[in-house]
Order: sequence, then structure tokens, then C-alpha cells
Amino acid sequence: MDPISTENTVRSVRSLPLRGYMWRTDELLRFGLNSRNIKALVDSGELLRLRYGCYIRAHKWNALGPRRKAKERIVAHAHGTLTTSTGGFVYSHLSAARLHGLFVWGVDDKVHVLHAARASSDRWGKDVRGHTESFTEDDVLVVQGLRATTLERTMFDCARMLSYPKALVVMDHGLRLGADIRALADRAAVSAGKRGVRTLRKALDNADPRSESAGETLTRELIKRLRIKPPQPQFEVQSRLGRHRMDFAWEEEKLALEFDGRTKYFDFNPTDEVIYQERRREKALIEEGWRFIRVEWKDLFQERLFKERILRAFR
Repeated sequence: MDPISTENTVRSVRSLPLRGYMWRTDELLRFGLNSRNIKALVDSGELLRLRYGCYIRAHKWNALGPRRKAKERIVAHAHGTLTTSTGGFVYSHLSAARLHGLFVWGVDDKVHVLHAARASSDRWGKDVRGHTESFTEDDVLVVQGLRATTLERTMFDCARMLSYPKALVVMDHGLRLGADIRALADRAAVSAGKRGVRTLRKALDNADPRSESAGETLTRELIKRLRIKPPQPQFEVQSRLGRHRMDFAWEEEKLALEFDGRTKYFDFNPTDEVIYQERRREKALIEEGWRFIRVEWKDLFQERLFKERILRAFR
């Protein structure tokens, strides 16, 4: 880049508003930038275009994990389309799930919106997945300042759209967050013939609100599918260090299975301290005769090896 271009870029970067992190094009223009300034900011890596007409500070975006990025895409859609608490659509399906804080696994990061009448795909945009189905205001709730489907309606819609394991992840966590299982059962009962209703009913029948993560849900589903003797989830046991809770346990065999997802170690406390306390707890339980199997995400997709490990531990 020649010196003049570099100088222009620096001048453009300095013109970026000091406050805020997300702007529409018209907002940047009101702050005194022009289209060339905006392009220079994007080219220099200071600004990132999230969707047509909506930008975010690049360092803010790069610091986010996948879950937060998916949520910011929803915020960008709302900000870019001037969506407030009113509007002709509501955020639904996976977008509503993310606004409610539900676990989702292996799904797209598009913005999902629900219309009572079909809108043109041009209106929705390439980053949006539109759904057309009837709903009433009883199905709508303001979540984080945005109109979204209620928790129960969100679970109902997601379970009918997703494959069974993915639907079960949503169902487990929704029930853990307090969703009304009777309301869901009533919806399922009057939905015969609707697309995905069999998956919905299966997920509802097999859901367990004791699951604390998507990984635990998928581990439980895999154990059942492989026809392994079912363990007790969230099993509590006493050691010299006090009461402990294990993800899964076969009490008769004194065999525990722990799912080691990154969330357990990296989301809340310093990594070294969490791992130290986890190993200290495990040693105390080993003294009581317990044996441990630890599984990670990759183990859930090596089903034969997974089953062999558990059966070998039984023997």
C-alpha cells in the first residue's frame, strides 16, 4: 500500500465512533464517514460487515466464541432491519433457542424468523432462514429486547426441524430451564401429520432435565442406542472430601463416566484450578473404590470403541 493510501486508512480508522460496536451504514454516514472510509475500515481489518448494511468492530467479533457469534448475528439482523419490539415477524427456531439460552449442537448459524404469511426470499436475505406457519401472540415473548417465540413454542419448532439427537439436546435443556412439559405434550397431541412431529414426540418421551450440557445429552443418547446398561445420571456419592456428583454412574459396578467438554474447564474458573479440583475429587473417589471412564466429543463419534471401553470396564 502506498503512503497516501496508508494515511487515508489511518484517518478513516480514527473516524470510527469511540462508543458502540455495531452500526448500520446510515449511522456510520451520520458519524461523518463516507463509503470510501467504510471500505478502508473493512480492508484494514478494523470493521467487519456482518450482513448487508450492518457492521461490527472486528476485534469485538474476533474475541467471541461460536455461541456468542451466532447471537450477535441475530442482533445484527435486528439492528440492520430496524427491528424493535414490534414487527411482522418473530425470531424463532434456532434463533429463538439462542435468545432463550438453550443448548444447540451441530446446527446452522442463520437467523431464523417466523412469518404468518410467506414473505419473499429477497426480503429475508441470504443470512436468514424464513419459516411460514401460523402463530398467535400467546406464542410470542420479548426476549433480550426482541420478539421471539416462547420457550415451549421454540422447543416445539426446533424439535420438528432437527434430527433426533439435536432435538433431544434442545428438549433436555428447555425442560431444565423450566419449560412446561404438559404444554409441549398438548402441542404434540394436536400436531398429528405435521412435519417432524414423530421426532418431537420421541425427544419429549426421552428427555431428561438432569442433563447439564449437550455433551451429556448425546452421551446418554448414545448409551441407550448402543443398548448398554443405562447408568444413573447426576449420581451423588460421598468421599472424605464431601459429597460429589458424577455425570453418569453404574452404582453396582462402582463405575463412573464423565463427559469432559471444554465448557467444563474453560468457561468459568481458571483452567489450572478447575482441573486440579477435578483430579483431587477423582482421587478421593478412587479411594472409595470408584473407577472412571472419561469421554470427549470425539469419542461420541467412535461408537464401536466407545462401547468396547464401557463393556471392558464392566468385565
